[in-house]
Amino acid sequence: MIPLDPLPNLIDQVYARILEAISDRTLHPGQRIRQNELADKLGVSRQPVSHALHLLHRQGLVAESGKRGFEVTQLDPARIRQLYEVRGAIDALAARLAAQRAATDSAGRARLEAALAAGRRIDRKTALTDLIALDVEFHRAIYQLAGNPVIEETITPQWPHMRRSMATVLSELDYRGSAWAEHADITKHILAEDADAAERAALAHAQTAGRMTEERLRATNEVAA
Repeated sequence: MIPLDPLPNLIDQVYARILEAISDRTLHPGQRIRQNELADKLGVSRQPVSHALHLLHRQGLVAESGKRGFEVTQLDPARIRQLYEVRGAIDALAARLAAQRAATDSAGRARLEAALAAGRRIDRKTALTDLIALDVEFHRAIYQLAGNPVIEETITPQWPHMRRSMATVLSELDYRGSAWAEHADITKHILAEDADAAERAALAHAQTAGRMTEERLRATNEVAA
């Protein structure tokens, strides 16, 4: 058999690294991306960088800029609000289903408890990239415990945009603590098998995050204007 080309895996790695840089604002909105410079920093050729940027372009995370160039797209406050409206409905359903299955899925309960414990260990020095990863893992633990794979299949394409929006509010020290207090409240209701309360708490959490993100983005845009 002919050996497989390792390039696709390299493209995935480059894509993940660029996405991380966009999410934690190492590459900030509006910044032009120079492929040669990026390839040098990552220690790869331009080919996987070019492939990765085209994948990001399809997702709306970068836009064409100049001749064969790209730049990081701006976050649209209205779009973020719409995204959180949908996410709120999905998270509410996931929390309800997770509460209904909490008694019978010990592995799922353990993952949720571990995700909450990890998140509550954050402090003022925790890197923004780690804050985002911990937040994503918490919600994914709920999706898994919900036992409906369509939930995560539906939300997965939106995670790159969600990560960017998370960075907007998680950069604020005060919100970090309140976000994990809300996570703890959701977890408490799920583990208590209180589906109604879990659903309400998850919806309220998404609505609060969405409102804060939209307000912060609008304020930032006004200052920039």
